[in-house]
Amino acid sequence: MDHKGVKSEFSEGIALITLSRPQVLNALNLDVISSLNETIKSLPRFPEIKALIITGEGKAFVAGADIKELSGMRPDQAFNFSHKGQQTLERFEMLPYPVIAAINGYALGGGFELALSCDIRIASEKAKFGMPETSLGLMPGFAGTQRLSRIVGYSNAMYIMTAGKTLDARHALQMGLVQEIVEHDKLMEFSMELAGKIVAQGKYAVRAVKEMALRCFDRDFRNSCELESEVFAGLFGRPEADEGMKAFIEKRKPNW
Repeated sequence: MDHKGVKSEFSEGIALITLSRPQVLNALNLDVISSLNETIKSLPRFPEIKALIITGEGKAFVAGADIKELSGMRPDQAFNFSHKGQQTLERFEMLPYPVIAAINGYALGGGFELALSCDIRIASEKAKFGMPETSLGLMPGFAGTQRLSRIVGYSNAMYIMTAGKTLDARHALQMGLVQEIVEHDKLMEFSMELAGKIVAQGKYAVRAVKEMALRCFDRDFRNSCELESEVFAGLFGRPEADEGMKAFIEKRKPNW
């Protein structure tokens, strides 16, 4: 199931989406954003999915937006482009299962913003991160100004965005932008193994964890704890939880 500039495949509970415009370092334009939207809309047809990996073809994850397309935009067109990009990335963020960004190379501008919308970021040792928009007289437009500061803190976000800094994988790890750095040729193997570990967990338990983390990120702590108790209690009585606890007691793997 492929769309223009985007490839997708499914195997053993894992969805893999690959940005496929290697000749332009997988730059995001309106066609690719539309393709990502169509791909996301198709995912409910595959209820067996428990984890998703997104990566780029060639030497880049996504090297930003397509500047040739941006350069001819009027303000109203730029607003629509930004809004459409934000909606697309929010759909990734709101998928009910974990989304892993396997960052194989350059993740710049909109590509960095795409990675930020994922739950987990695994970086190749060759990965590079940056938001160079200010060098073009622009700014991030796919919610990068919001997500980045929430992940690395205000000052680190300002350091990256206002100075147009490019970070290598090691610096990104130190800031908490990525969770692991792996050898370049082992990136997909590692990411698939990680996704496989997620698939092996209780489906509804993993979804409940993600729901709580997203819903309560900016909420009052005590109200969030109350909601956590409600979601936690809702897992009890489900066959999945019964089987998971029974398997633990019986010292065997659960039969989900």
